Amino acid sequence: MIDKQRNPRALAVDVLVKVNKGAYSNIELKNIIADSQLSQLDINLLTEIVYGVIQHKLTLDYFLSPFVEGKKVQDWVHQLLLTAVFQMVYLDRVPTRAIFNESIEIAKTEGHSGIRAFVTGVLHAMQRKGFPELDAIKDQKNYRSVKYSVAPWIIKELDAQLGESKTNRILASINQPARQAARINTQKITQVQAVDYLNAHEYKAIPSEVAEDGIVVSNGSVARSELFQNGSLTVQDESAMLVAEAMQLESGMTVLDACAAPGGKTTHIAQQVGENGHVLALDLHPKKVALIRTNAKRMGLNTQVEVKVLDARKIDLLAEDNSFDRILVDAPCSGIGLIRRKPEIRYEKALTDSEKLHKIQLEILNAVAAKVKNNGIITYSTCTILKQENENTMTDFLKLHPEFELIQTSTKKQLKSSRTTPYLNIYPDDFESDGFFIACLQKRA
Repeated sequence: MIDKQRNPRALAVDVLVKVNKGAYSNIELKNIIADSQLSQLDINLLTEIVYGVIQHKLTLDYFLSPFVEGKKVQDWVHQLLLTAVFQMVYLDRVPTRAIFNESIEIAKTEGHSGIRAFVTGVLHAMQRKGFPELDAIKDQKNYRSVKYSVAPWIIKELDAQLGESKTNRILASINQPARQAARINTQKITQVQAVDYLNAHEYKAIPSEVAEDGIVVSNGSVARSELFQNGSLTVQDESAMLVAEAMQLESGMTVLDACAAPGGKTTHIAQQVGENGHVLALDLHPKKVALIRTNAKRMGLNTQVEVKVLDARKIDLLAEDNSFDRILVDAPCSGIGLIRRKPEIRYEKALTDSEKLHKIQLEILNAVAAKVKNNGIITYSTCTILKQENENTMTDFLKLHPEFELIQTSTKKQLKSSRTTPYLNIYPDDFESDGFFIACLQKRA
């Protein structure tokens, strides 16, 4: 019998079953790790298996299908077999014997003798016959979908928008591990101080080459560090840090963060406007609003951050026209740029989601347009890489609001300064960070 609370492979199966029913992998992992009795090495293995199986799901199903074809397999057994295939194919350091023994023991503990015998038979058949070759897939679209484990519609859209070569580079990059990044709180610490502290406390930290206040951290969870606990830094992807950089913020400004949860960009804005500035942060969901308050308080920025539960499309209830120097619309989006970090997105979303979200994005922009002062700037950002939610949203907004013009989106490190467009597209293969879109709209006097 296995002790599930101490067994990373058994816990991985539990997480995958929940994700298959609609749960978020990052939340489930966080909860299970908190309740388990795993060592750091086992936490690493659990995380690697969960994300690996989700990232490579279509590939793994292709490898597994000949061995279970025509058989009715319970979901937990299917997930168990996928974890075994993932380890056999992608984790060279794990001996096959250990994979087999653990998988069979989990089948025995969680099921009955028939399931144990079935799992044993499938594992030995895979070892004996080997996995089918990907080259056997003759249809090119299906081949790329299985090879990169991405829904065909995403590949089709990216091919049309970016070309096949760029799409293939993106697809290859999103199955690499996501880098852990953190942003310093400039009110409390410098980048040099933070890097030196982390390197002196068993982490490996280097300054970000993408974001001015960013640090790339490995060898441990930075959220467990003293610097995180005392508010000297916060966890945030490097691409997300570029949004506040692009807003051209100054001390003392009044800013609306229209879709603010969980508050990473809110606190970044608050750092830059300082104690004399003011940030009104809105979100639709009370639980998410609580996260904004918690983050602002932890970082010592709660005095300049005001948080309200409100749909940004109803901003008339809270603010007069011409009230804000800057407005951020970090719009609800499909999240296709986050596929490396949230791999289940690649199977859950459909093109119709982007089309629906485009309408919501436009409604939010229309609602806040009158609230920015003359010569003020609305910064629009998403964590997707699809034109339907990015360039198309900008085009439609400008048709409705000729008083605005697109101005150059600039970052502190002048990323992609030679581009021909005023807005900034960051793709997952560019800097190994999340995919993001950032555009700045200035209101003419």
